[in-house]
Amino acid sequence: MRVAFLGLGIMGHSMAANLVKAGHEVTVWNRTPKDLEGARTAATPAEAANGAEVVWMCVSDTNAVEQVLFGPQGVENSLSEGMIVVDSSTISPSATRKFADRVKARGAQYVDAPVTGSKIGAADATLIFIAGGDEAVLETLQPLFQAMGKQVFRMGETSKGQAAKLAMNLQIALIYEGFAEALTLATKLGVSTEALLPLVQASMVRSGVVDYKAPFIMKRDFSPNFPLRLMHKDIRLTLEAAKEARVKLPALETVEEIYDLATEEGQQDLDYAATLTLLEKWAGVEVKGASAA
Repeated sequence: MRVAFLGLGIMGHSMAANLVKAGHEVTVWNRTPKDLEGARTAATPAEAANGAEVVWMCVSDTNAVEQVLFGPQGVENSLSEGMIVVDSSTISPSATRKFADRVKARGAQYVDAPVTGSKIGAADATLIFIAGGDEAVLETLQPLFQAMGKQVFRMGETSKGQAAKLAMNLQIALIYEGFAEALTLATKLGVSTEALLPLVQASMVRSGVVDYKAPFIMKRDFSPNFPLRLMHKDIRLTLEAAKEARVKLPALETVEEIYDLATEEGQQDLDYAATLTLLEKWAGVEVKGASAA
């Protein structure tokens, strides 16, 4: 398929590369110019989208999606009947509905398909897509989904993919916060991480979040698989969506305060797992893994 891929960040670069590997005809654009081997590079989103069957976005936030779509050199200028616009960014569900309406008014289709699986999933083409949109359109996109991921979950109509993604990231933020607090308390009380982790993983509190993050914590590796600034953005989006829906999320409100403080500490470009270091600072301890003991 002819694909315009817009956004070559931590996730987007690997996603676009996997489309190239699968034999699709890919044109790329990035706000800070980047090239991708095997793909054509465009100077603007409109140029990238010109003649494409599918326009696939993976950018940082709601404002970025709006600019890519509707800015002076945006995709809207190149939309034509039958094109499909797919957004794998994580953005506001209510804004997604507005963007979709504007795209559909030009005769194109719109799918929101944020992802879960982090940087490793993007590189290994094992992402999970959380999709909102017409079933027939999603079926048309199957060759592209298969090139970049392992599974697609349709959540319902347009915007429901974004809503489900926020619900997912809410859980990730809370689960990791509980894990980080448990490690900090155990360390303060004299229980080693090496002793605690097998217990956690053998019990009902085991989770994919813990399984994924524990090896990085054991190595004190906070390089970004999912940058703290992006999780912080998603937490704010979730709280905004909850406010619109008149839903109270007291636990997430508390976690947001921790992300605010972590950002003040300059941790925004580290992995969100770095919030552990704030807890350590307050407790006067350091969680030590096997390699740091």
